[in-house]
Amino acid sequence: MYITGLPDILLEPIIRDALREDLGRAGDVTAAAVIAPKARFQAEFRSRAAGVSAGIDCARLALSLMDPQIRFEIVKPDASPVVAGDVIARVEGNARAILAAERVALNLLSHLSGVATLTKTYVDAIDGLPAKIACTRKTLPLLRALQKHAVRCGGGFNHRYGLDDAILIKDNHIAICGGVTKALEKAKAAASHTMKIELEVDSLDQLRAALPYGPDVLLLDNFSLKELEEAVKLAKGKAVLEASGGVNLETVRAIAETGVDVISVGALTHSATVFDIGLDAA
Repeated sequence: MYITGLPDILLEPIIRDALREDLGRAGDVTAAAVIAPKARFQAEFRSRAAGVSAGIDCARLALSLMDPQIRFEIVKPDASPVVAGDVIARVEGNARAILAAERVALNLLSHLSGVATLTKTYVDAIDGLPAKIACTRKTLPLLRALQKHAVRCGGGFNHRYGLDDAILIKDNHIAICGGVTKALEKAKAAASHTMKIELEVDSLDQLRAALPYGPDVLLLDNFSLKELEEAVKLAKGKAVLEASGGVNLETVRAIAETGVDVISVGALTHSATVFDIGLDAA
């Protein structure tokens, strides 16, 4: 999978707000008190564990916003495998600027590398099977684009980015509409020729009712393994089949073996452990 970084114009508002939060009303009073204004500093972002890197552009931008003259050398681009001791990036520049940006840079780099590393663990767990691992919209507010990028760095795939890029009919939509068929009829009437329709079903009966209406994707919510196998027999080739609910590292391979096309995992973004990275003097 070819991974391209997110453009700075998308990242910059997030990084600026994060720096503004940390700098507060007076800036870095510690650095101002103990470090000479023109002091220089050379440092390295180093991995302290094995995993997958993600978020290096966030670190670069945090530093460059504090000092545009800072030199930032990327050694391990996003999606690179790393082990403990690996240098991810090298930085050299004004010491006060580097220390002011250090925590924002590390927070984002460590969090996003954690998302990428967890995603890679899930991808490896179903190695050899055709199913894809996908994230969900269960992301941290305002960090969705970054977290979804990190999922791709780990070898996963992205579900929809928001409420506007695909129709996803869930249980509450069905309840309000008065049933699966009514919800699908309305969605078909409203959708443009480029808009896909996904329907969440929680039973085989709902799946059977939906198939004649030709949804593009069927989300099989909390199906047992036996039910997933039956759903694949009924609908394979008629719609993309996405399994969701009850997915963890102990269950994901058995779910993939049923023949579903996609397995969505909210934990990739809402439960990833921070990846241990430090900024050490070179």
